[in-house]
Amino acid sequence: VFPESSLKVTGIDFLKSQNTRQHHTDGYNIKNLVVRRGQPFQVQVSLNRELRAADKLSLRFGIGENPVKNKGSLLSLKPEKEDFNGWKISIVKKNGKECLLSVTSSPNAPVGKYNLHVKTGTNVYKPENGVIYLLFNPWCEDDVVYMANEAQKKEYVLNDTGYIYVGSAHSIYDRPWNYGQFEEFVLDACMYLLDKSKLSLTDRRDPANVSRAMSALVNANDDNGVLLGNWSGNYISGTSPMDWIGSVTILQKYYKTKKPVRYGQCWVFAGVLNTVMRCLGVPSRCVSTFDAAHDTEENLRVDVYLNERGEKLNSLSFDSVWNFHVWNDVWMKRKDLPEGFDGWQAIDSTPQEQSQGLFQCGPCPVKAVREGDVYLPYDSKFVYAEVNADRVYWVVKKVNGKEKYFKVGTETQDIGKNISTKAVGQNRREDITREYKYPEGSKEERMSMQRAYSFIRPSGMVPRSGYASTVQALSGSTQPLVPKEPVTKTGLHLEITNTEALHPGNPLEMAITVKTSTPGNWTVDLTGSCQLQYYTGKVQANLGTIKETIKLEGTSEMQIPLKIAPDAYMKTLSSLEDEVLILVTAIAEVKETNDKLTKETSMRFQYPPITVQMPETAKLYNDFTCAFIFKNKLNVTLENCKLLVEGLGMFKMTTFDQGDIMPGRIMKSEIICTPTRLGEKKIIAKLISNQIKGISTEKGIIITE
Repeated sequence: VFPESSLKVTGIDFLKSQNTRQHHTDGYNIKNLVVRRGQPFQVQVSLNRELRAADKLSLRFGIGENPVKNKGSLLSLKPEKEDFNGWKISIVKKNGKECLLSVTSSPNAPVGKYNLHVKTGTNVYKPENGVIYLLFNPWCEDDVVYMANEAQKKEYVLNDTGYIYVGSAHSIYDRPWNYGQFEEFVLDACMYLLDKSKLSLTDRRDPANVSRAMSALVNANDDNGVLLGNWSGNYISGTSPMDWIGSVTILQKYYKTKKPVRYGQCWVFAGVLNTVMRCLGVPSRCVSTFDAAHDTEENLRVDVYLNERGEKLNSLSFDSVWNFHVWNDVWMKRKDLPEGFDGWQAIDSTPQEQSQGLFQCGPCPVKAVREGDVYLPYDSKFVYAEVNADRVYWVVKKVNGKEKYFKVGTETQDIGKNISTKAVGQNRREDITREYKYPEGSKEERMSMQRAYSFIRPSGMVPRSGYASTVQALSGSTQPLVPKEPVTKTGLHLEITNTEALHPGNPLEMAITVKTSTPGNWTVDLTGSCQLQYYTGKVQANLGTIKETIKLEGTSEMQIPLKIAPDAYMKTLSSLEDEVLILVTAIAEVKETNDKLTKETSMRFQYPPITVQMPETAKLYNDFTCAFIFKNKLNVTLENCKLLVEGLGMFKMTTFDQGDIMPGRIMKSEIICTPTRLGEKKIIAKLISNQIKGISTEKGIIITE
């Protein structure tokens, strides 16, 4: 009898199209197999002869540099035997020399890149493209990122476009953003970040550790991460944060150069982190909070200093209220916490404050913020303060040559408004404030606040400015402020509105309405100011002030106009690299009762739209034309116009120079798109000039076979 020829593998088919369809990974633009953990996938092994009962065959999956069995980084799987790490393989069918195997990874396997070798007796077969990418699996009930709702998974894991909400609480607008988690090199960039994070294999099992590490790596601080933050207004040595319309270019450039990309601000950090988390398989959404408190040193208070003209002073403030701030929520069960804190977790990659020595933030359970359980990891005190601080206004006056601080108002319901994200399956804003906080003034809110206050020690009413240390406290109380809307004896109320559209190049026409609602004759001193400020609350220019004394009787109101000529602001507007908001601050003091009230409102400039002309549907690989039309309806010339265009799976990110567009002139720009992927796709465009930073638009198209 001839000796048996030894069993050898002659080839392996990763059955990519079948596996990726079942694993919802068919979108990834990569030649390797991408699968999700805890769910079976199949491989077809070709052998040099039929498989017999006595043959030894095993699949070996190795992760990391030198995989070893006892560290759990090398898994050797034999058919029909469950491995101790919760992986198993089985033979689906044998057909001559072909053998179809099914592999199921553990639902808490470390995510990352696994190298597959097939061992038969003493022979080892190493397939080409034998690296398999293993991701988190929101479709698997035993995975901690499991999400039951199909529409939510489609939005939070598979949608590669979306909106990031910016502007101000007074005028919220949507900035379209291409997440592009399936684009070329994006998955590789995420795997590079995972390796760079130095997370242990055990830590790679848990999305809480992975998301915390990613929040640190998306900013360049500490670790040469993806994006360098810059709020200086000078972006000459990189790309201005306003000039991105998606994450793809950023992650591709980072993967290629392995150096931080310049520059980001909060929405760019959040956009990129959203891409990274969705790419790794963790459900994720961008969350915008309007009037978000920053750097309150956990004293739950932001001090705003005004001069006697009612203008906000930059120099005195340590802390600030940003018009908006964007972070991310990621979805998971928290095995490291007591019951009741599963679900959405806030993470933030904008470098603001160090946590455990690094610029990272979260995951912090959104429910812990709502319930006031701010002792829970990670960084819940910080997130709580961002959405729950009080805003206190001080006027700085010179008295006998010394600066004195006078309190002119406290706002307890101003911070953390209109918390927003894109709605599931729809192109609209969804307000999720209720997930972060109970209704203002409700019994639950009070209980939650008392709970939070038992872990955070807010200071008393002392101004925190550097100058203030020399001033005695204006009130000796160190009791936490009781959250109540300040009710004044006169029922004093202020409203700030614009009376005409706020177009660059036109006069800014606004009004301050003063109202009283109790019987009596009241004399009100009104101070109003108008300034331009960045979204971080930093003032860029003082445009004008008004001072009026008005008389009101009983329940009555008076509207005081505040008008700024174009010359007062156009020069500043054209010289700034960032988008600015119009800040109006009003201080009212009632002479008879000494009641004081301060109110501020930020408004954004209004711009003419870009229209997009293109077909509603197109066939795969058939070119179509897309035209962008913009009419400059403003009465100023828009200088150095640039049109940024990107359509995932259709048109690579490109910048077109458009020169100057005079008033009344029309810009028309055409591009040719080649659709390479089926389904619903989007074109995103943005027009940028010296005068205007943020006109964006988008249009959808359906690509068929």
